[in-house]
Amino acid sequence: MSRVYLDYNATTPLRTEARDAMVAAMDVFGNASSVHAEGRAAKSLMERARGQIASALGADGADVIFVSGATEAAALALAGRSIQCSDIEHEAVSSWCDVCLGADARGQVQIQDAANSAVQYANSETGIIQNLPEGLWLCDMTQAFGKVPLSFNWSGAQMALVSAHKLGGPKGIGALVVKRGTDIPAQILGGGQEMGRRSGTENIIGIAGFAAAAEAAIHDLNTGIWEKIEKLRNILENGIAQSANKTIFVGKDADRLPNTSYMVTQGWRGETQVMQMDLSGFAVSAGSACSSGKVKSSRVLRAMGFEEEAAASALRVSLGPRTTEDDVLAFADAWLKHHERFRTRHG
Repeated sequence: MSRVYLDYNATTPLRTEARDAMVAAMDVFGNASSVHAEGRAAKSLMERARGQIASALGADGADVIFVSGATEAAALALAGRSIQCSDIEHEAVSSWCDVCLGADARGQVQIQDAANSAVQYANSETGIIQNLPEGLWLCDMTQAFGKVPLSFNWSGAQMALVSAHKLGGPKGIGALVVKRGTDIPAQILGGGQEMGRRSGTENIIGIAGFAAAAEAAIHDLNTGIWEKIEKLRNILENGIAQSANKTIFVGKDADRLPNTSYMVTQGWRGETQVMQMDLSGFAVSAGSACSSGKVKSSRVLRAMGFEEEAAASALRVSLGPRTTEDDVLAFADAWLKHHERFRTRHG
């Protein structure tokens, strides 16, 4: 049985461009902190990649600090600071924050003090895009980067989180993007790499893959691939809605990521749906993948006012550049068959 991958918000297949860049970088074995020719070659590759990522993110003139991923970037940006956020944030951010901001039924965060707040640009579960205020301390751009037009410089944020594996790059590499002049104390001390903000020998291979993936993702965005993906998402939702009229598509009338469908079918637990669809050959999720394999009710939906049972009955389908119309039609057909069994048992 061939499988269909529909969990792009969790992670993405490695792009060919990223793979090729990483293979080439394996021969650049020098330490970027060394002053000899081999070290300078590694340094040159790294700085070129830094510029490529800054350009792709619309962050020219900002500092791009390479870290192991968005989770470490969040810790670097938030540790030791009193920053506010809401329950719709990813745990990598909310774990460091005072969770006191509210979110309305449309998934919009009620920001009171932008300079002391952290907000996602686009939510990883619902795909809902935020209206960002000027002067925000931290914006999590992890899910939005490469899927929708955005610019760090235009966002007005002091800092942003990004991660390579969300846009076709390798796992284990990401960046904290910092408006130049913003004070960020180091969390990892040592040799003073990354402008003194993050010590440790840089992951040159991962950095090369990240830069190549970012450029390829922006090329896809500029050539309209995500508009095609949005049409596929709409085909999926319309096909399901015709036969499952009690299923709610969260954020359907809001500005959201073009690839994300978050479906709530009251009483049909998300973890059950995930397992059923997995056995039918489809990789989907019940929400964020960063919970050690645990499937829980959605904090995001609860923050938006959904009751506990509904928040535990969500399924996230997230499409990507490799998704086809046949994929979404096959998914809808398989899901509706399981839904019919659920409806027969539960009325």
